[in-house]
Amino acid sequence: MGRIISGKEGENLAVEYLLKKGYKILERNFRTPFGELDIVAKDKNYIVIVEVKRRLSNKYGQPELAVDYNKQERLKKLAIYYLGKLGKEYPVRFDVIAIKDREIKHIENAFY
Repeated sequence: MGRIISGKEGENLAVEYLLKKGYKILERNFRTPFGELDIVAKDKNYIVIVEVKRRLSNKYGQPELAVDYNKQERLKKLAIYYLGKLGKEYPVRFDVIAIKDREIKHIENAFY
C-alpha cells in the first residue's frame, strides 16, 4: 500500500473515530503556505488540531513518536495561522491520533 493511500485511509479512520466521540470536523487537510493540518475539529469549546500518524509495521517505531519537537513547533505555527483566519479567539488543543494496523490510540493534549 502506498504511503499516500495509507495516510488518507488513516485520516478517514481518525475522522470516523472523532465523529463517534462527538467531535465536529471543521477542516480536513487544511493547506497553508507553510504546511498542512490533517484535521481541525471542535470538541466542546476547544478547537482541536489533530495530527494523524499511521504505521503498518514496527519498522519505524510507534506512530505517535513521529510527532517530534520540530513537528510540534510546525503544528503550533499552522494553528496560529488557522486561528487568525477565524477572527475570533478559541482555546486550542493539540491531539495526536496514532494508528497501527487498525488500532487507534487517541492522545488528547499531546503537547502544548
